[in-house]
Amino acid sequence: MPQETIGFVGLGVMGRPMARNLIKAGFKLIVHDQSASAVANAVAAGAQDGGSLMGVAEAEVVITMLPDTPDVETVLLGPQGLRESMRRGSILIDMSSISPIATRTFAHHLAERGIHMIDAPVSGGYQAAEAGTLSIMVGGDADVLERCRPILGSMGTTINHIGAAGAGQVCKACNQVAVAIGIQAVAEAMTLARKNGVDPARVRQALLGGFAQSRALDLHGQRVLDGNYKAGFRVQLQRKDLKIALDTGGASGTPLPATALVQQLYGVLDATGRGDLDNSSLALLMEEMAGLGQASA
Repeated sequence: MPQETIGFVGLGVMGRPMARNLIKAGFKLIVHDQSASAVANAVAAGAQDGGSLMGVAEAEVVITMLPDTPDVETVLLGPQGLRESMRRGSILIDMSSISPIATRTFAHHLAERGIHMIDAPVSGGYQAAEAGTLSIMVGGDADVLERCRPILGSMGTTINHIGAAGAGQVCKACNQVAVAIGIQAVAEAMTLARKNGVDPARVRQALLGGFAQSRALDLHGQRVLDGNYKAGFRVQLQRKDLKIALDTGGASGTPLPATALVQQLYGVLDATGRGDLDNSSLALLMEEMAGLGQASA
């Protein structure tokens, strides 16, 4: 069983089960979060309360799982951030979904202090985080990844090295573009069926047997049929991730017209009080726009 000590910062919806899986795998875990109850739950599961970022930085490897780019910047480069307290030769694994551009800057600043960084955002949602079956997209030095592979393997089953620093975050942005546009396609197709008096369940079943088959049609299509929009991955987070993709596209001169449209539609859901629904709730908006009334959420 591993005996390495791991620091973990960010015990939110995704971070909480990821931390539990590290404990189950036998790693010693030192945790920190702004939420005292989140820390208490982790301690009850076998973790140690670091008390501060400085306490977490005692570990050889520190994982961050935070909501957005500014949060990671504060934790890494703030006045009492990990850059100032982690030891030379230690490793920072950022598993948040944040800006690739900022990630490259963070990696540079940490390297100046002799701290290795890999970006390792994840896909699969809360269910995969619980099951330890996340897909992990890694940017950074290949040798550092190999050193961390047993750690990542306790949280995910698919670990892909994409390239240099920031490449993992670019891959995650690409993932979110493909997922969001796929969900929008399903929402439009099923709304088109309903609007024309055709059973969307039968349409979905037929499409699953043809070239239109996709995970979005399978999983999110069933959510639409069931009217189940309890969040697996929230609208607010999907909207944030698409903004990252658009910002990255803007910086590199990459046109993303479909992404821009879907990001705006998620913005409408958020502005109308539905930011905490599942990202498949695009179907609610399409039904309303088609004059089918507001389906129950």
